[in-house]
Amino acid sequence: MSEISAIDCRIGFIGAGKMASALAAGMLKAGVIESNRVSATDVSADALQAFSELTSAQIRESPVEVLQNSDVVIIAVKPQHLPRLLTDMQLGISDDLLVISIAAGVSLSTLETGLKSTGRLIRVMPNTPCLVGAGASGYSLGTKATAEDASLLEKLLSTVGVVKQVDESLLDAVTGLSGSGPAYVYQFIEALSDGGVRMGLPRQTATELAAQTVLGAAKMVLETSEHPGVLKDAVTSPGGTTIAGLHALENGKFRGTVMNAVQQATERSRELG
Repeated sequence: MSEISAIDCRIGFIGAGKMASALAAGMLKAGVIESNRVSATDVSADALQAFSELTSAQIRESPVEVLQNSDVVIIAVKPQHLPRLLTDMQLGISDDLLVISIAAGVSLSTLETGLKSTGRLIRVMPNTPCLVGAGASGYSLGTKATAEDASLLEKLLSTVGVVKQVDESLLDAVTGLSGSGPAYVYQFIEALSDGGVRMGLPRQTATELAAQTVLGAAKMVLETSEHPGVLKDAVTSPGGTTIAGLHALENGKFRGTVMNAVQQATERSRELG
């Protein structure tokens, strides 16, 4: 099969929840796809309506109808709903179709078995900042997926953030880190804001300063390529305010707690699979 242009391919979403909406809207915003080449189906009418309002995509009645009108299908349902869906998809699956799964914890072998197919499969773990072009995604190729498939996937996902290929055995760790990570960061931003309010700042001001601080620090890591520890040391003067704050974080076991969060989310992803 010849490589499909990222602009010309038809993309179907089976499952139209928050992650599917974030991916579709992010790609549309980036201009990599057009809304008339995007379709979706979902058992939830509310989810479909929200997806449609956000993307202006075509709504399909069933998964098979999505399969029949797509070059690339993205499975975006919860893992517990996958067995029934895979059975339904058997009626419309073909080797010409590239199937991408973002179902947390569900292995490529499980997908192949459920679809009764050794077709072209890719497993991806994205995250919701794809909506604003700042996603972080990891992916693994199935045995029949081609280099052209990987190139297409990277074209699509690189327009909405950073994408990294990893061994499938590491995708649960990607889930625990960047898949669940935005929630950890939101909680950190909220805590920073609470600290500012505790010290007298207005809530809106505190939240904007907290969010911008996280954004700026992340850009420093990505754009300077310096180790986070080096950047931390650069703003930590002897006997100063920053080291006092870092000492408080160490007393609260901040780093160990964050590491534990990644570990537990990773383990939960494995359980879901």
